[in-house]
Amino acid sequence: MKQSTALKIMKAGENVFLTGSAGAGKTYVLNQYINYLRKNGVPVAITASTGIAATHLGGQTIHSWSGLGIKEEITERDLEKIAKKKKVRQRLEQVEVLIIDEISMISKKTLGCIDQILRFFKVSFEPFGGIQVIFSGDFFQLPPVSRERLNSREKFAFMSPVWVKADLKVCYITEQYRQADCALTDILNEMRSGEISDVAQDLLLEKLEESRENSEDFAIKLYTHNADVDRINREELKKLPGPVEMFFGKFAGNKTLAKTLAKSVLAPEVLELKVGAKVIFVKNNYEKGYFNGTLGEISRITPDGWPVVEIADGREIVAKPEDWSVTNEFGQNLATFSQIPLRLAWAITVHKSQGMTLERAEMDLSKTFECGQGYVALSRVKSWGGLKLLGANGNVLQMDELAMAADKRFQQLSAEIEKVYENIPEAELEKISRDFVKEKSSPDLLRDKNMFKSGLKISSAKKIPTAEITKNLIAEGKDLAEIAEIRGLKTSTIITHLAKIREKFPDFDLEKFKPKPEIIKKVSTAIKKVLSRILCLGEEGIHKMFNIRKVGDGIRIGFGHVNGDHKD
Repeated sequence: MKQSTALKIMKAGENVFLTGSAGAGKTYVLNQYINYLRKNGVPVAITASTGIAATHLGGQTIHSWSGLGIKEEITERDLEKIAKKKKVRQRLEQVEVLIIDEISMISKKTLGCIDQILRFFKVSFEPFGGIQVIFSGDFFQLPPVSRERLNSREKFAFMSPVWVKADLKVCYITEQYRQADCALTDILNEMRSGEISDVAQDLLLEKLEESRENSEDFAIKLYTHNADVDRINREELKKLPGPVEMFFGKFAGNKTLAKTLAKSVLAPEVLELKVGAKVIFVKNNYEKGYFNGTLGEISRITPDGWPVVEIADGREIVAKPEDWSVTNEFGQNLATFSQIPLRLAWAITVHKSQGMTLERAEMDLSKTFECGQGYVALSRVKSWGGLKLLGANGNVLQMDELAMAADKRFQQLSAEIEKVYENIPEAELEKISRDFVKEKSSPDLLRDKNMFKSGLKISSAKKIPTAEITKNLIAEGKDLAEIAEIRGLKTSTIITHLAKIREKFPDFDLEKFKPKPEIIKKVSTAIKKVLSRILCLGEEGIHKMFNIRKVGDGIRIGFGHVNGDHKD
């Protein structure tokens, strides 16, 4: 599928899974759609599974945005705690489109929690509270990080029931903007299909032999572990003569958010450089001639104190501070971190390289331990000739079998939806898009957006008491079980709301929830029997039965024992 077709399907309001091989331009399509939504006043949440991925889009992690945090399960109490956080509650109530990038690192369980949170705050039966969701990523990339080892069925988000309920339209982009080399493209495609040819294996062995004979130290080194990377960069910087130049990052806006943002950015908070240091640009700026992954060497420091980077083609680029920001639903900055967009580049981890495009790279994949790690590393480089491979183990070409099976199905589904949209006239598609924007954009939010730009204070939305939300759902004809499911609460909690509704709205009709006469009669009879027994026990018997004991100036009454523990 072409990028333009995927964009049309998003604009039509469909829930979408945007996927494709590394270098297909998924982030480019997301940015186009984000700009479209903002232009039309549709509140959009921009999130990703990791902080690094989120900074590429100017968003924040889905865990932070949703209030989920590090939890892997959500309880009723958790939902109530999230509701007390004003800013989190407001964005959950206002959002109409949710984008999650690098969906491969979101587990099945986490996706279910996000669905539960959105249904609670949107007060809706619909998956994700009825908002449009756009998931982007590639399940051949790195999997979720979890406190416990997950099997394939638990770690992949597409195994979650809500993935199916959301009726996601698969947009599998087949265009390639990174690899221009047939040999490398063929190997990566074979890895994705799980059918590694003898030719591919021979090429890999030849590359290992060739790389060992080549003593030229010409490229950034990719390792699987942070310890190796940190050690190499420290040692190499120390070897260089001359003074260390230090560049300190700056923060603006919400300090807590800015600090969190800084931890997610590849540019360090304190950047240490020397003339001769190998560096890599960690941000795109095509106007200035660099992109995320451009390699170079510090050639000098300008009189006014900025580092000058000489890149592979001999050009020199003066590296000046760039901004990384977190924005709200209006596209306005909440927090900003400013720093020189460089980091030391004798070595970098495979994880941090995700999203980069490297002209040349030296890799040691002998410690590869996770399915897909080898694919992520190899797919960073633009050509087979730009790869220097120092080591490899049996895991390098290994891909997850469930991911491979799912990928084949994703390609089929993408072809099917592409045919459907090819047969829809352009005029009709435009009308569908206009209707979607009209439904999702809010005059109030557009007004608030203008007020935000003018520097005026936006009044916060009034929070509706939880019992009143239940009352409104009762008025819509919902029963207790339905209301509990919509709100993500227990039925017993919803029942407690009835007393509050009766107290505050005495004229509101709750008659249908009144127990049947025969049930009331049975309960009444049971109470009478208990009272009769108590009267026959006498004072000593009553104390024994209910475990009445003196506590301080009062008494405590226990009602039996549960699992050996006294229950007061």
